[in-house]
Amino acid sequence: MKRSRFGRRSGLSRDAENLTWLAVGLAESGSRAEDSFWETRLAEQVEKLLDEGDEDTLNSALDHLYATQANAYDELADLIESRAESGIAGDHDVLLIAAPVMAWSRFAIAAATIPPAQLANLRVHLQAHVLADGVKLGMADFLFSPDQLPQGYCETRRFAAALGEAAGAGQNLHIATESLPETSKFLSDVRYILAAAVVPRGAALFRWQERDGNREQALAQWRTQGGAVVTTLMPGCALEVVLPDAYFAASRQADRDSRPYSLRASVAFLTTTLETPPDTLRAVIAPFQDRQLEEYRIGFTRKSSDDVIHGVVWPLLGAEDENSEIPQQIEAALRTCGLTDVMQLDTTFPLEYCDDCGAPMYPSPDGEAVHAELPEESAEAVPRHLH
Repeated sequence: MKRSRFGRRSGLSRDAENLTWLAVGLAESGSRAEDSFWETRLAEQVEKLLDEGDEDTLNSALDHLYATQANAYDELADLIESRAESGIAGDHDVLLIAAPVMAWSRFAIAAATIPPAQLANLRVHLQAHVLADGVKLGMADFLFSPDQLPQGYCETRRFAAALGEAAGAGQNLHIATESLPETSKFLSDVRYILAAAVVPRGAALFRWQERDGNREQALAQWRTQGGAVVTTLMPGCALEVVLPDAYFAASRQADRDSRPYSLRASVAFLTTTLETPPDTLRAVIAPFQDRQLEEYRIGFTRKSSDDVIHGVVWPLLGAEDENSEIPQQIEAALRTCGLTDVMQLDTTFPLEYCDDCGAPMYPSPDGEAVHAELPEESAEAVPRHLH
């Protein structure tokens, strides 16, 4: 296959053009030896742009490849992520780690400083159950909401470097909360515990890299031991932990897991709030698009009424599109929750939001996009915006 050449008329800067050329070369490589040639030069260019804080160039190259060269896009995205979340400190490797927690509550989901005692307990359980023997660990002393995570690749790299420096010194990183944005209030949401692991170059980072470890065992032990500590940080919440992993991999897994979790949370919320069993509820599934399909939305009603009382957004992730079996996945998740009445609409709706409060509009059994409104007597002490 002939390698694509991009001219200046593409609107890309010289650095962005160089990134796309190197990424296409790596994507089309036919051998490990050639891989090494392209990857070394691409890594050098990415490192330079990350160190300079040139987020725009990285994003413009990614946007261009996303539209023109899917394989090259994947190569560049993987390399940017790996360089943003990891680094080298002398003769040691440094990796930024995320431990996501999915939670739901009728009240506010905590995003706050982690007290020293709980932070120390989390450190013990991460080192005992998730990380390999001998890993040095530094933890951020804050439970982050998605709005409060490092924004962009360059900021992630700076954060990883600061946390890695703390880990190398055997310390934790204090987060100045006054500079963090306010977090939105949702019925269900994700919180993140962030840490950095430091090991000698080439050594194992995670428990499952050792001969007697595996991911399933690590998750089970972290869910039991680490989850008990997290519960004390998030009063009034039902929660489920996600396996801690490298920052971007863990974040993506949390994005995937939070979709069915938000359905389970919504059904639990409705059944307790309305004091009714799941089989008295109806769910309506419909696709919503802008210029292309963006997400599915699920409207909940009582079986005895067409009024939409709650809604959930199921965003498309990665390579998912209209050909993916997303409606079937949503229906299976709903039926697992105990719903027996699930409608799938063929109509594709525009990506509409309420002009007054900004909440998404949800599909009704009548085939219309409407505002979700709980009955007045059930709406007290419930977050205004619902996932």
